[in-house]
Amino acid sequence: MQILAIDTSTEFLSLALWLDGRVLSRDIHAGQTHSQQILPTLRELLDEANIELTALDGIAFGAGPGSFTGLRIACGVAQGLAFGANLPVVAVSTLQALAQQSGADKVIACLDARMGEIYHAAYEKQNNAWIEVSAPALFKPEEAPKVTGNDWVGVGTGWLVYPEVLQTVYGEQLREMPKPDHSSHPTATSIAELALPTFEAGLARPAHEAAPIYIRNKVALKMSERVNR
Repeated sequence: MQILAIDTSTEFLSLALWLDGRVLSRDIHAGQTHSQQILPTLRELLDEANIELTALDGIAFGAGPGSFTGLRIACGVAQGLAFGANLPVVAVSTLQALAQQSGADKVIACLDARMGEIYHAAYEKQNNAWIEVSAPALFKPEEAPKVTGNDWVGVGTGWLVYPEVLQTVYGEQLREMPKPDHSSHPTATSIAELALPTFEAGLARPAHEAAPIYIRNKVALKMSERVNR
């Protein structure tokens, strides 16, 4: 199975080629330049692998939650490439991608959603598969949903922006807090790993069905709302 995976949900541009278990990847702090860098970087990756897009089995992308602009870029590029190469697509949750790359079995994934909020989900691995304990949703950090049991690991930029608040919410249930490194953003490698079973089962979708997972309906606060917060 040979898969291209894309994520632009944060300030990082992450690309990976899954080539029958071998992985070639790029993770670049792109800031606001994802759209300028994604296709040249993809070309470099394909050249390194000595493979063309049409030889792949499909394209996976980080569907969200995350940056509105970033999600549109990943979805649009995945859709456009898939149309051109006649490939199916798989949309992967960015929060589940964080859980996948954590190395833990009980994960509370939080991405900074700006505007004083976080994108939150909780997952537990059972029989080598992720079970959704708390579905992806938008919360103020102090209102993050409770979980049961201990040995939870916190991952994602939400934990880096609101460490004290989330520590207060989960307290001794936590085994580990995240560190400020690149593992705090979803990687295309973890997206490829999560998408692989769907591709193998023949359940990938046609390109026209690709869609982001926004969660939040509002991009920004009105001026009156900012004053009143």
